[in-house]
Amino acid sequence: MHRRIIAPGALAAASVLLAIPASAASGTPGAPGIGDPYYPAYGNGGYDVSHYDLRLKYQPATDELEGTATILARTTQDLSRFDLDFLLDVSEVRVNGAVASFTTAGEHELVVTPKSPLAKGTAVTVVVRYRGVPSSKKAYGFTSWHRTPDGGVGANEPEAAWWWFPSNDHPLDKATYDVSVLVPDGTQAISNGTLQSTSSRLGWTRFNWRSNKPQATYLATLAVGKFDITTGTSDSGIPVVNAYSKDLGDNYDAARSSVERTGEIADWLSGWFGPYPYNALGGYVPNTTTGYALETQTRPFYSPRQFANGSNTSVVVHELAHQWYGDLVSVAGWKDIWINEGFARYAQWLWSEHEGEGTAQELADYVYASHPADDPFWTVKPGDPGPENQFDIAVYDRGALALQALRNEIGDDAFFAILKGWPQRYAYGNASVADFQRYAEQVSGKPLAALFDTWLFQPVKPGAPAAREASVAARTLGAPGAPVQPRSWKKIAATNGVHAH
Repeated sequence: MHRRIIAPGALAAASVLLAIPASAASGTPGAPGIGDPYYPAYGNGGYDVSHYDLRLKYQPATDELEGTATILARTTQDLSRFDLDFLLDVSEVRVNGAVASFTTAGEHELVVTPKSPLAKGTAVTVVVRYRGVPSSKKAYGFTSWHRTPDGGVGANEPEAAWWWFPSNDHPLDKATYDVSVLVPDGTQAISNGTLQSTSSRLGWTRFNWRSNKPQATYLATLAVGKFDITTGTSDSGIPVVNAYSKDLGDNYDAARSSVERTGEIADWLSGWFGPYPYNALGGYVPNTTTGYALETQTRPFYSPRQFANGSNTSVVVHELAHQWYGDLVSVAGWKDIWINEGFARYAQWLWSEHEGEGTAQELADYVYASHPADDPFWTVKPGDPGPENQFDIAVYDRGALALQALRNEIGDDAFFAILKGWPQRYAYGNASVADFQRYAEQVSGKPLAALFDTWLFQPVKPGAPAAREASVAARTLGAPGAPVQPRSWKKIAATNGVHAH
């Protein structure tokens, strides 16, 4: 948290003003995007956020959301104006206590002009008052706010925040959160982190949630509705809060049978990835019509459709693996999505091995064999798939296959040292595929550029020599000695649409 220093007295104030660099007298506008080539308008330049304080009131019957967002940030340039990513209707903006002018631009830009320009390095408090009906707002032709029979949910990737709070919406700008939500009695509000308190007055109940570790904006979530809530503690001592819409119908028991294993699965994952990095655990299953799940930090979102065929611990493994790979260490740019999805899929392979339903090697062999050379699967490059293929199945399956190839190349000791060491190296920060390659080379002591290029960056199926060199069975399905489908395959494949938004 950054604190402004106010010099007392007119003379001291004058001296502070004189100390401001001349360039700050006018400053320049912050960029309307943070610089991600996949999504040029996402995020913003000119400042870095440290904390969001969101005080909200939500009416489930009308989907009306009213809010006051207090954003703590620091300027990274002499700043004449700046953008926030936001869609709802704004009534007032203040910057360091003074009323600021504002307008809108593009699909989702709230453009704020402070009363006075801000010098580089200035601690800034921005207050935005707003209201609106999130489900009525669209950008680029879609909405990331999900209306439910008894409320609404904000959860999507790579964008969800615009529909319920103003933000610098890119993983490069992580922050801590306080989310306070007022809802009618009998309705609950679910968010990330720990529930600090609840209070009721005059027919309304307020829920106060806190996330005390840096969190990317797309990992912040809000769900309002009527939930059955369970609480517990994992063997490692982490409090667990799970929530299930009361109207999940036939999917209710399968959802609970899966998500109630969250503490057990997180403890198991910590054996591979290192200590669980947060002070809260859980998951929630609202009655949405979407089909995907999302690794919202500390409390993943699951669609009821993930449990339409029965219990599904594999999807829980996937989303909890993201708490290390994606949440603790987030992408430097959206092209680095393999750091998230390839590793979460590989965690499912390790779970398959744990459950005795197929080893990671057997799954790797099957992936390689089940896609012939002319399959478009191989044209997607997991190391830089492009925005149109960011969540293509190849990022998951070919991405996990690349990890098995790495494991076979460097050996189990180095491989699992990397899996556990990487989250610590970049904890609560951001990193790229190139960073991971350098780290893997450092730990293993081997040059790995050719292996990474073959398995992550070439838009063709690695040939039989490359497969044999990586100890992957170079056979096609149906051929003598070809891999057979592991028992876990259908369970894993059932999660293929896990992020198909």
